Amino acid sequence: MRRVAGIDVGGTFTDLLLTEADQSGVRVRLAKVPTTVRNQAEGVLAAIAAAEVAPADLDLVIHGTTATTNAVLERKTAKVGLITTEGFRDVLELGRRTRPKPYGLFGTFEPLIPREWRREVPERVMADGAVRTPLDEAAVAQAVRDLLAEGCEALVIHFLHAYANPEHELRAGAIARELWPNPYVTLGHALLSEFREYERGTTASVNAAVQPILDRYIRRLQDELRAQGFARDLLVMNGNGGTVPAGLVVEAAAKTVMSGPASGVMAAAATLAQSGLKNAITYDMGGTSTDVALIAGGVPEVSGELTIDYGLPIHLPMVDVHTVGAGGGSIASVNRAGMLQVGPESAGSEPGPIGYGRGGTRPTITDANLVLGRLDPARLTAVRAGVSIDAIRDAFARDLAGPLGMSVEEAAEAVIRLGNVHMTGAIRMVSLSRGYDPRDFVLFAFGGAGPLHAVALARELGIPEVLVPARPGLTNALGCLVADLRQDRVRTLNRPLDGLDMADLRTVLEEQAADALAMVAEEQSEIEETTVTYGADMQFRGQTHLIRVALPAPDIDRATLQELFEAAYFRRFQVRLPEIRAVVVNLVTSVIGRRKPFPLAALIDEAGRTDLVGARLGTRPVYADGAWHEAAIYTREALPLGAEIAGPAVIQQIDATTVIEPGATAQVDAIGNLRIRV
Repeated sequence: MRRVAGIDVGGTFTDLLLTEADQSGVRVRLAKVPTTVRNQAEGVLAAIAAAEVAPADLDLVIHGTTATTNAVLERKTAKVGLITTEGFRDVLELGRRTRPKPYGLFGTFEPLIPREWRREVPERVMADGAVRTPLDEAAVAQAVRDLLAEGCEALVIHFLHAYANPEHELRAGAIARELWPNPYVTLGHALLSEFREYERGTTASVNAAVQPILDRYIRRLQDELRAQGFARDLLVMNGNGGTVPAGLVVEAAAKTVMSGPASGVMAAAATLAQSGLKNAITYDMGGTSTDVALIAGGVPEVSGELTIDYGLPIHLPMVDVHTVGAGGGSIASVNRAGMLQVGPESAGSEPGPIGYGRGGTRPTITDANLVLGRLDPARLTAVRAGVSIDAIRDAFARDLAGPLGMSVEEAAEAVIRLGNVHMTGAIRMVSLSRGYDPRDFVLFAFGGAGPLHAVALARELGIPEVLVPARPGLTNALGCLVADLRQDRVRTLNRPLDGLDMADLRTVLEEQAADALAMVAEEQSEIEETTVTYGADMQFRGQTHLIRVALPAPDIDRATLQELFEAAYFRRFQVRLPEIRAVVVNLVTSVIGRRKPFPLAALIDEAGRTDLVGARLGTRPVYADGAWHEAAIYTREALPLGAEIAGPAVIQQIDATTVIEPGATAQVDAIGNLRIRV
């Protein structure tokens, strides 16, 4: 018996999917417990216990975490010091001439490393790698001592043009490590060998700021697992959709930012592959936020230009996820202008929506779904104390309906519609704004709340079909199970294509592949197949934005690369610019160690399935489009394969609720997905 656990820590719940495989087949255990915000490790252990398995019996744990993401967003990071080139102390604060708010006269920005913890030392490397000013080693040593005296826990060494010649950063790093009392020393070029000193510096700063936090968390989790007998491997999800061994994850801690959202996208890609589909927009609505991403041709979009917060770009390859502050716990209120507002403030898991009985008193999107009959209050997960619908209605009347001059039902529906506006905007950002037509995709809806809103969103965007996977509320945990091991490498060339030595391009790509292959090989026991993909970040001369171009092989010729770039540029902007020279800015290599495919059909329990009549629980009133409808209620686990259901209907399961809006029709496919025709 081989037992593998995929565990994802979300803002509200910690989810677990456990597979037990032997010669007779694969079985699945599920668990969903509240996230323990102060110590996420407690929630992980609680999820394992809820699955009724001992850690000692697990062969592998694959873990997606929000520890680093939350630390940066909440600015609960380690105290970081920076040593940089003389004259460039304020690069991280000057940024790119942008503003926190595009319109308006005011905005604030708080740099991750305050100015008093930034030190300059004499040194200068030019853009071509030539040394103009030698490194002042004594100044480096003194700067390190000063920052230690200030109480800094982590250190960044970030010199101008170190990507072209890392000699000074390497020497300064050696000096610093002799004096620094812990391993939290980040060299900018080692994490990201890419031009643009601002983005490289912020990436290194984020890495240093979360290193101690991630290290303490991983160590604590490993110690607590070992105390209960776990002696096998722990893999951690990275934001690029791959996994890395726990022993290597801290060195590049910034790569775990967006770990949780990335796992959901990887689960979606695996589900699409086994469903015969290639193009999808993923829509993950949880308790605190909504994450959307695009999968084209079966491959998730990956970007090297993530911005986690204003002034904090992280230029590392990440699954291209767009996040908005609209989740089940998003609080609805009437602002000072007398207008309805939904989010970004969230009730989170503590105190949570009113309906969870955890002390919440302010109306949320989840409460609106309860008021309108879309959710069954008796089936909510992790409710501490039952709260009557009348009590929730009273809160809506007090805070929303009264001030807005509406009925309670109208106010609740307005909350849902406004939340949907935020989410459709996010979907347009990953599709229309990048040259993709949403009508060419299916909407892959998951998360605890995604299936509640998916049909309405699809109708608004003209998307013809919604796919709800077998376990929508546990999809991120499934992503941990299906994720491959992955290593990405990026290096800057920044040369015009017509003057580039193509032999240099080939050499860089081959060196990147060899380095990444060596890292992936350390977990060879988990790998069934290894693949290498190549890409180039390109632009027309004079432009600032980059276009990622997939390369078929390292030995590509100049004419083919020009054609690929022009095709990618036209697909994005519908413009051709043959008179402007193309520039190869970065070369990107990804090595993917593919793990054994997970049979998604194992997520459905054939023994519990009956006919459509047996799956029907009855009816209840559901409010939609300004009127009450009598909707049929079904148990998802009992629906037979091939069953068809016409809306209005509500399909309930332990981890999510799916609403089939009036006019839509759902069918259960061969592996248990709900395919909803809008």
